[in-house]
Amino acid sequence: MTALLPLYEPQSGVLTVQYEPHEQSVLLENPPRFTWIPAQLENDSYVLQISSSGAFDEAVTRTIGPIPYNLYTPDEALAPGTYYWRYALLTEEGGQTAWSTVRRFEVAEGLPETPLPSRAHRYASATSAHPRLWLQESELDAFRRELACDPAYCGWDVFYAKSVQPWIDRELIPEPQPYPNHKRVASLWRQMYMDTQEALYAVRHLAVAGVLLEDQALLERARTWLLHVCCWDVEGPTSRDYNDEASFRTAGAIAWGYDWLYSLLTEEERAEVRRVLLARTRQVAQHVIEHSKIHHVPFDSHAVRSLSSVLVPCCMAMLGEEPEAREWLDYTLEYYSALYSPWGGADGGWAEGPMYWTTGMAFVTEAMNLLLKYTGINFYQRPFFAKTGDFPLYAFSPDTLRASFGDQSTLGDPVSLKTGFNIRQFAGVTGNGLYQWYFERVRETDTDSEMKFYNYGWWDFRFDEMVYRHDYPQVEAIVPSNDRIEPVKWFRDIGWVAFHSNMADPERHIMLLTKSSKYGSISHSHGDQNGFLLHAYGEPLAIESGYYVAFGSTMHMNWRRQTRSTNNILIDGLGQYAEKNKVLNMAASGFIEAAEQRKGYGYSRANATAAYKEYVPYLERYVRELYFFGTYVVVVDHVDLSQAGTIDWLFQTLYEMKLNGQTFKVQGRKADMDGRFVYCSSGELALTQHQSFADIDQSEIEGLPPHWHLKATTKPARSHRIATLLVPVKHGEPRYVSYFMDDQGFDTHIYFTENGITHRVEVPKAY
Repeated sequence: MTALLPLYEPQSGVLTVQYEPHEQSVLLENPPRFTWIPAQLENDSYVLQISSSGAFDEAVTRTIGPIPYNLYTPDEALAPGTYYWRYALLTEEGGQTAWSTVRRFEVAEGLPETPLPSRAHRYASATSAHPRLWLQESELDAFRRELACDPAYCGWDVFYAKSVQPWIDRELIPEPQPYPNHKRVASLWRQMYMDTQEALYAVRHLAVAGVLLEDQALLERARTWLLHVCCWDVEGPTSRDYNDEASFRTAGAIAWGYDWLYSLLTEEERAEVRRVLLARTRQVAQHVIEHSKIHHVPFDSHAVRSLSSVLVPCCMAMLGEEPEAREWLDYTLEYYSALYSPWGGADGGWAEGPMYWTTGMAFVTEAMNLLLKYTGINFYQRPFFAKTGDFPLYAFSPDTLRASFGDQSTLGDPVSLKTGFNIRQFAGVTGNGLYQWYFERVRETDTDSEMKFYNYGWWDFRFDEMVYRHDYPQVEAIVPSNDRIEPVKWFRDIGWVAFHSNMADPERHIMLLTKSSKYGSISHSHGDQNGFLLHAYGEPLAIESGYYVAFGSTMHMNWRRQTRSTNNILIDGLGQYAEKNKVLNMAASGFIEAAEQRKGYGYSRANATAAYKEYVPYLERYVRELYFFGTYVVVVDHVDLSQAGTIDWLFQTLYEMKLNGQTFKVQGRKADMDGRFVYCSSGELALTQHQSFADIDQSEIEGLPPHWHLKATTKPARSHRIATLLVPVKHGEPRYVSYFMDDQGFDTHIYFTENGITHRVEVPKAY
């Protein structure tokens, strides 16, 4: 017998997909998702075996192939029990390599069943008729009948007045022009994607309204817009490589136009529009699959999002008409099933932060809604989607400002209205009334942001409202009283912990948020492991300082991403790695050692030692404990070094502080905060404050208010223990927290008392 060629099984790394499942895997859904590192860089295809026998006896072994990528979701659930799996690379000669390492896994009882239909049967229920995006051809007459009875059906009247009529007489938007000397300018980049977003609005809304109203004038105007956009240079400023945001919107506009205006277009026009659509979709597909290779290395924010914003609508519009469209759509569905989301897991977290959760969820829920209606495939049944509404609820609460981590284009503004629309989508999917409450609260408070670039340039709320009200039920809101929410919410998948008291009352709500994440500073995350944020009584007190001018701006790279902009520490003036090397970004990580509700208080312990190692190799340990007593916070920092060093304890706020000895006081508009260093093992700290943003182009923030930055510096020592008391004080309600210390023995015991209730915090001494 001829020996099989050996199989190359590369070792997985921090940026790659992993070999899953394995003996230590805890499966969260059934069937498991199988992933492995590719055996060769391209033209790889595999055969997979799943068996209840470690010897892969034929009678109990299922063999699947060919599998075109290094990921696979079976088309049926597995019976509970023990299983084994292996794979091999198929060769060009029609054979295969030797089998891979055999891995064992357990399927528990009662897991959500989330198989993915096979490629052969995936689109069995999909029609060849148009339209396919949102309403199917079979639904059009029913919608028209409802409109005839009620012109306000599903918010149609508002949609028509504000999202259709403006485009009837609007002059056609000229094709966006290149940057001067082809050097990107942030303002022109943003204007370019705003222009293409408006083109999407014009085509989609005129086409949808024209078809549903059977209005020839609207249809002709939509057709004019569509053919105009199709004339733009596919390789020009709206191409994927020149401005990917503009390319996503342009492709989306053409997809909706082609799909909804299909019967109005001549054969020649259909062919031309489809040619342009195919070319623009190919640009994105080639980048995602061949260049970014998100099935190998999944941490590319824009590439992952382009699956939703481009490949789903564009490939659905061309399915059955262009063979490549089916291949790209298959890839997208398999990615959604096996790897989505690379930024979080079963707890529903999103490592890039709530604003990128908002953009990611906005597009993926739209894509999943389209797929569900057209193919019947329901990705909402996956555990991540069942829980991800918790992330904004706890980590981006609706009454807070500057109180969440990561890049945020809305920084300083109220919680984004689109975040509210997203979480309502999950209310409709899950029936969770807490999510509905969130939506209603945000809609009440964010009343004037529809025309801001981060809304108007990304989505149209009237269209969103109409689609949701047609497709999903109204859910009854549930107020998040203290007995209905988790007082300590640990997102284990991303290393974030949220503490809350009185979430439902903006005037009494206190929120403390911390993170120490395995994702480090990659993508839209920052060098902020072990950082914290504090919002109380309607006032941002401990904030994310700086502004989100634009990704890659000096404010972004030199301040916002850096540890010095956070409520954290510097060691000998040095922070965590937050530059452009993705390997080092992931290595600059942290983790939560513990997070729990204890008797009378919430507690977390986070370890950010690895985050500082690139610049501070002599750091042996940095652990931060947080004690949340409901109305005040105690922060305890433990730093051990192999050589003597100083610690800068940093605090960021909107206001100039009053410094006095070992105290600092924030005086806000609605609340103040008394900060006090109650213990420092190396002696008293030296407190200073400043209001500048160092090493940035000041023109980027011209006219924007400054922020204030506290630096409390220790004396040099090899080990440091620092205990800090933070007491938010609502205006008109004076109060304080008293304390005393007992430092006999090997620990320092600090007792804090408020209104007759005393808590003890134990701080090991530094030797």
